[in-house]
Amino acid sequence: MKKYNVVVVGGGSTWTPGLLKGMCTRKDTFPINRLVMYDIDAERQQTIGEFAKVLFNEEYPELDFSYTTDKDEAFTEDVDFVLCQMRTGGYAMREKDEKIPLSMGLIGQETCGPGGFAYGMRSIRDMVELVKDVRAKSQDAWILNYTNPAAIVAVALQEIFPEDNRILNICDQPENLLRSYGKLLGMNERDFDPVYFGLNHFGWFTHLYNQEGKDLLPELRENILNGGFRPADAEQRDQSWLDTYAMVEQMVRDFPDYLPNTYLQYYLYPDKVLNKLNPEFTRTNEVQAGREKRVFEDCARVAEMGTSKESNVVHNDAHGEFILIVAESIAHNKGDNFIVILKNNGLVSNLPDDAMVEVAASITVNGPRPYAVGEIPTFYKGMIEGQYAYEKLTVEAYLEKSYGKALQALTLNRTVVSAKQAREVLDALIEANKGYWPELR
Repeated sequence: MKKYNVVVVGGGSTWTPGLLKGMCTRKDTFPINRLVMYDIDAERQQTIGEFAKVLFNEEYPELDFSYTTDKDEAFTEDVDFVLCQMRTGGYAMREKDEKIPLSMGLIGQETCGPGGFAYGMRSIRDMVELVKDVRAKSQDAWILNYTNPAAIVAVALQEIFPEDNRILNICDQPENLLRSYGKLLGMNERDFDPVYFGLNHFGWFTHLYNQEGKDLLPELRENILNGGFRPADAEQRDQSWLDTYAMVEQMVRDFPDYLPNTYLQYYLYPDKVLNKLNPEFTRTNEVQAGREKRVFEDCARVAEMGTSKESNVVHNDAHGEFILIVAESIAHNKGDNFIVILKNNGLVSNLPDDAMVEVAASITVNGPRPYAVGEIPTFYKGMIEGQYAYEKLTVEAYLEKSYGKALQALTLNRTVVSAKQAREVLDALIEANKGYWPELR
């Protein structure tokens, strides 16, 4: 069996240990010859990198592993897969994405609303640069992208690299939801045949078939309405994520047709969610005090002790495993079904063809072969069209350096609506993102 050369971009991420553990778990089905972790933050990556050395020494000693801050070392002609999970600006900018809108009475969240807009404007530049760096060395490497906000990044990459068929934008949240549905029903998430439509962080499951063809969505709906909803890995989640999943019950009660992506809470109930957010202690602060602290302390302890046997961060999470099983499906032409982000081109027949929609697709060596959804009802069509207009205008604002289009984008966003507030938050975000955004005119 062929062994693959893999680069992980964003090696200093708190999600990387789970990804590395996934590589160990899947070494017989997705064997790796050489793994390089790449990050521009040497200090963060070193902690994860030294942990990785111990983990691989115990579980994957034949793996050729290294980590670097030099892109010329990372991206070589023989790379097969580049797995991207960048965060431009790090937690310092994420905190501003959350706290600036909250200071103005608006939703402060990293991928939704004004915070998602700010993050998207930063991510576009670095993702475009990364694609160019990879393609300068290899036209054949698969670029599997987790970088958020994935919806905006996907629109930008499609606009700038329309002929590059080896860029695949993905998100692990539908996978997290499938795992959580599986736990409720006592099933493995891979045994589901889901039907899903929407944009990234803005979609719905319409059917959830089992292997015998029975739609389990009605049963799952009743389970959620009667018993609430929790993530499959609830014991490893911070409180804000438990609150987020709990909101699914309210969404299903109000809109019972389909099962929603958790992120829809920000768009359907912005006033209710806003009242629960603490402008002095946001999700960034919770991550820094929670997962960030746990992961880096544990990785440092593993490196010092020289063993990962008692590590608390090497469990197989959805984030780490999902990107690997997608890569495995490509590598072995398995044609497994996953929910991924693709150009619409009629998949949802009453949405614009250029929208980057999130749908189920069979993933092959030649890329995704998506399943058409057909026509969707007016409510969902209207929601998606407004959100896609916001995403498209955000990308156009970046590419054209247009203040006007940035203002239009934020005015359209359901978490803002008011043009006055859109202008106020835009001006504050421009000031905070100097050096990251192009100068808007």
